[in-house]
Amino acid sequence: MSEVERESMEFDVVIVGAGPAGLSAAIRLKQLDADLNVVVLEKGSEVGAHILSGAVLDPCALDELIPDWKAKGAPLNTPVKKDKFLFLGPAGKMTIPNFVMPKLMNNHGNYIVSMGNVCRWLAEQAEAMGVEVFPGMACSELIYGDAGELRGVIAGEFGKNADGTPGPGYEPGMELLGKYVFLSEGVRGSLSKEAIAKYDLAADSDVAKFGLGMKEIWEIDPEKHSEGTVTHTMGWPLGSNAGGGSFVYHLEKNQVYVGFVVHLNYQNPHLFPYMEFQRFKHHPEIAQLLEGGKRVAYGARAISEGGYQSIPKVAFPGGALLGCSAGLVNVPRIKGNHNAMYSGMHAAEAAFVAIHAGRSGDTLDDYEALLHAGPIADDLKKVRNVKPLWSKFGMMTSLVAGGFDMWTNELFGLSLFGTIKHGKSDAEATGLAADHAEIAYPKPDGVLSFDRLTNVSFAATNHEEEQPCHLQLADPSVPISVNLPKYAEPAQRYCPAGVYEVIDEDGKEPRFQVNFQNCVHCKTCDIKDPSQNINWVTPQGGDGPNYPNM
Repeated sequence: MSEVERESMEFDVVIVGAGPAGLSAAIRLKQLDADLNVVVLEKGSEVGAHILSGAVLDPCALDELIPDWKAKGAPLNTPVKKDKFLFLGPAGKMTIPNFVMPKLMNNHGNYIVSMGNVCRWLAEQAEAMGVEVFPGMACSELIYGDAGELRGVIAGEFGKNADGTPGPGYEPGMELLGKYVFLSEGVRGSLSKEAIAKYDLAADSDVAKFGLGMKEIWEIDPEKHSEGTVTHTMGWPLGSNAGGGSFVYHLEKNQVYVGFVVHLNYQNPHLFPYMEFQRFKHHPEIAQLLEGGKRVAYGARAISEGGYQSIPKVAFPGGALLGCSAGLVNVPRIKGNHNAMYSGMHAAEAAFVAIHAGRSGDTLDDYEALLHAGPIADDLKKVRNVKPLWSKFGMMTSLVAGGFDMWTNELFGLSLFGTIKHGKSDAEATGLAADHAEIAYPKPDGVLSFDRLTNVSFAATNHEEEQPCHLQLADPSVPISVNLPKYAEPAQRYCPAGVYEVIDEDGKEPRFQVNFQNCVHCKTCDIKDPSQNINWVTPQGGDGPNYPNM
């Protein structure tokens, strides 16, 4: 416990993060026992403010959680009507026929959604059932019990000075204690990272892998709009520089989601993922769609890409990892929200049984078993080799081998490859600057492509400047003394919000500047920094992006 005096509140279950996993857990707990005392703590200014996802939603988990979701007004308004898969060259395209794609890649029955709005609706359902949902309450510390079990969290600490000391308006926050604590923070959550390390949860799993997803919302010419059309591409502009691809989803009201994913295991430290995204929009196939339209929102988020073999232990004394905190994304489908919801439901079911048996603070082994014997495992096992095949052999080989592997898994329930390991972490994959060519990127034209700071303004991100910087450098000298000479300091480029700069002033040594006010909470720096010198921790509650419809 902290030495600071804090008020304390007791709950049956404390849930960190109001995403699809956390809210599904809260709803399922209340369905099982309306008298359970459940709280959901969300660091964003409102539920949905920090939610960024593609998103095409497979409603399978929602069908189980709230079967009458249509009657209750869930914001699933755009069913997928058409699937397109394209391979892009510098100026042309090749359509990949739908019939060669495994059935699991078919989006029939899925919906184009704003997951931010879906989570807002889920929060309404949870609150109507008696769940306490507190936005603007960042959870900054874990609290442990006498036996080392996770006991609770500290939430709502405000008003620290930049040096970490209490300022004049300091509020110490509260201790929220529970029989069980669910961590559903999303990708690379700071508390989840601490729990994984403390309880050695990743000891028996493969290395975690990630991608960087960047997304813009565009309003386009109604004559070009095709509501319900889903397009995925691979190829140009990434080529051999990095793995990744794009998505273009036509939702309602003449809007399209334009997204670009770069796998973070790229070697060339000169690669600039954000500029690859901006260049992508100038491909004739994309440019003709966007011309005459306007971008209305921007955001970025890391994506868990390790798949089934990279899932850590999800249950530990007093707590559980849910959703993207456990890494449950199906990479080829670019879908994880359904698995996040399933994980919340499974954890809730295990906690309900434990609490009614008079238990608390122990390990929810039933949750671990449900995850590995249910729909999540069924979904992820079939595609477990696609990402490592791509990483090891490149796009074209993996397109054939990965497709074959998905077909054999789907038809026969087996893989001739077994389970392929990922190898290096994304940070370790970064090569030396001297071994790779610099990449010249065209200047954004301000019409289809934009500079980072202009685009970040469309994320409406904001951080109180007087608080401590939430991007902590283990050794402040490393960016200039190590990363700059060895890797050309890639933080200048891999950050999609322009947080990190190397400032060169005449006659002075270069210096490293952290503009944490720009941060959109994507966590890329925590993942990709080759020296693993950057630790992302949560800023005070309510700070960060304010996504309206992501």
